[in-house]
Amino acid sequence: MSIYPHQLPDALAAHPASILSLDCFDTLLWRHGHRPTDVFADFGPDMPAQDQRIRAESEARAYAYLSRGAAEVHLTDIYSRAMPTATPEDWARAAAAEVAAEQRHCYGFAPTIALMRNARAAGAKIVIVSDTYLKEAELRALIAAAAGPDVAQMIDRIFCSSDYGVGKPMGLFRHVLDQLKVAPADILHIGDNHDADWRAPTELGIQALHLRQFSDETDQRLRLEANAFAMLHGSRRAHTAWQPHRARIAIAEPQIGDPAAILGYSVLGPLFATFDRWLKDEASRLAAARPGGRVHALFLLRDGHLPHAMWQASGGHPDVGAHRVEISRFTSIASSFMTEADIRRHLSQTAGTGNFAAIAKQLLFTKAEAKAMGVTGDDGQINMGFLKKMQRRQVTDQVLRRSRAFGNRLIAHVRAACDPQPGDTLMLVDLGYNGTVQNAIEPLLAERLGVHVAGRYLVLKEDQMSGRDKAGLFDARHYDSAALATFIDNIAAVEQLATVAQGSVVDYAVDGTPIRADSHVAHEQGSTRDLVQMACLEYGRAGFPNWAKSPASDTETTRREAAAAILVRLLFLPLESELKVLEQFEHDVNLGGEQMVRLFDRASGSEGLRRHGLFYMKNASRMFQPAELRGQGLPLSLALFSQRRLALELRRADFEEPVIELPIIIAEGGNVSMASVTASRTHDGFFAATIPVGDYRFSVGVQFGRLYEWVEIRSADFVPANGLLFGEAVQNLVTFEAKPSLEGFDAVAGGLVHCTDPAGFMMIPPAGKRGGPDMVLTVIFRPIVARADETVAPATPAEAVRAA
Repeated sequence: MSIYPHQLPDALAAHPASILSLDCFDTLLWRHGHRPTDVFADFGPDMPAQDQRIRAESEARAYAYLSRGAAEVHLTDIYSRAMPTATPEDWARAAAAEVAAEQRHCYGFAPTIALMRNARAAGAKIVIVSDTYLKEAELRALIAAAAGPDVAQMIDRIFCSSDYGVGKPMGLFRHVLDQLKVAPADILHIGDNHDADWRAPTELGIQALHLRQFSDETDQRLRLEANAFAMLHGSRRAHTAWQPHRARIAIAEPQIGDPAAILGYSVLGPLFATFDRWLKDEASRLAAARPGGRVHALFLLRDGHLPHAMWQASGGHPDVGAHRVEISRFTSIASSFMTEADIRRHLSQTAGTGNFAAIAKQLLFTKAEAKAMGVTGDDGQINMGFLKKMQRRQVTDQVLRRSRAFGNRLIAHVRAACDPQPGDTLMLVDLGYNGTVQNAIEPLLAERLGVHVAGRYLVLKEDQMSGRDKAGLFDARHYDSAALATFIDNIAAVEQLATVAQGSVVDYAVDGTPIRADSHVAHEQGSTRDLVQMACLEYGRAGFPNWAKSPASDTETTRREAAAAILVRLLFLPLESELKVLEQFEHDVNLGGEQMVRLFDRASGSEGLRRHGLFYMKNASRMFQPAELRGQGLPLSLALFSQRRLALELRRADFEEPVIELPIIIAEGGNVSMASVTASRTHDGFFAATIPVGDYRFSVGVQFGRLYEWVEIRSADFVPANGLLFGEAVQNLVTFEAKPSLEGFDAVAGGLVHCTDPAGFMMIPPAGKRGGPDMVLTVIFRPIVARADETVAPATPAEAVRAA
């Protein structure tokens, strides 16, 4: 029979017994890391490495079994194998160092301690039965240090396998019964190991409950978080994968049924609780650094919505006010043009995008004015006429006047939110990532209000060394540039879960009232987001984390590292249940427009992989691309994760081997020639052949019959050559479906073709008229059964076909 953590306090009431027997590790004492062996990564340089310590224990147990028929050992036995030339005194010191490390990592699990208090109140005795290499006195001292002396004092007896030379599955419970001299039914034992803590005692008639710490999905998520931790911070053998949220989610998750609520509570909850705690510490540091004024925390909507709600849910800050302000990238930049140099700087940073309609709007031109200046749309080209007109004094004066008026309205908005006084500090809070809003409005706020401006972000990765007062929970002080890019690349998923259901601010009334664009987010997306956020805030209200006594390893650094692993795991290794929550989400770009981008599209992603391999992602417009790889096999997800984390320089050719030389027929009028093209591997066994056909100059026959008895033909399309040349996104490519005919082949079903004639081929005529742009025929196919007697005569290399 199983029991869940939240049910522990009432276990004895449901299963009466005069003696409560508890396992120790992962029942009474939980560890701050993911695995028990993570403790070994906390050793100093004079101690064995993690793998050496693990190997030594295995050898010590094998030696003990061969020597005396029992595999139970003490710590000094283990260190005698790990440090064979050291002295017994050295082994004892090493054993003491390991116990000290356990004391830094362990904490008492609150529900188990509540059960112990209830047992004491009911008059029951309490014993600990543990498979451990510690002795009774060592384990009691560890419990007192980790859970508190009062908890240790409630324990009447401790039974350690190392003291009795036998573990729980092999007979330790017989010693328990002999020592306690009670009937088996008078004991209730609880522990997390099914064999040791349930099967072994029940075989002797002892009541037992198997503590189910986590569901299979939760266990997988935590394990993937630990792997993400290693990708970020180094080998699992050198770093402890901190997971301070384990206890909290073990208690809460069995009581949560909805996947959206689990995503909010167990993933966003510990992430934003850590961010919140750091923000409050930063606010206190800013207040201490500038004692003459007050600190105002300004949460920038829309992405600042959830951080503000978490700040409030967790109790706020006694000396710092928290205020919601609506300042977008668009409004901040619109307010920032104080000099002609500011305008030139903005143009130098944006002209290369070719998006001159957006540039003109940002410079506060009306559509009619932009059209008069030669802007008709965003064609991706440099608009030299517009840039030349921007050098006119009357034009720049107009931008400066409008920007100053816009700035006046923005200042009114800030005053309405918190009424800052000269000498105060405005702490701008946002998810990140460059601090563009801060860069834009800091000079304005400092000049008009006489305040100090500081930016505090979840992730900070500046494009330049701005020299401004900025910091991030994750920033360059703690992570290299590649790691920070890993946080940011797919952060849109978190943004859409943190935001508020309203349009982006595009202007302000004279009194500072925000004027918003319409929100184009679907109602269903808003409802799902609300559920995620409510669960996230519930985590914050419960306090962080959930242990009776904080372990010494609970520091700002370990909390940061744990939160980083939570975030990156979600971004690169999302679970199927999480993807179902997010699969209909869209992301709106916060630049005063109406552009909506789908977070991910698994069908388009699958098609992109088959056509182009992993490199289809280079130009895809969707925002959460790792989600499209889930379901395609873990190796692809890990390949993307490792490439992004380590900034590996990988090119298309690195993924395309092996290649196939595909024989083809080239026909133009009455002229026919034989050639071959290179088909490159893409994904899932598919290959892509690209055959230049000029302006529909050639007919092409693909001689699958010479290579295969069976082949699957996925697609055959004509694509403009410049679309492939510039790597246009799969969903944006203009394709023209080819209309092939099969000669000597039998089409079976679903693209599966039986090549009955070795001389057979798939003939593809031109799909359009001559005189247009150059086209490329793309054929996507998957070999099924190779032709056993395949003898392909030498053909013209693919280069000759391209030259033609």
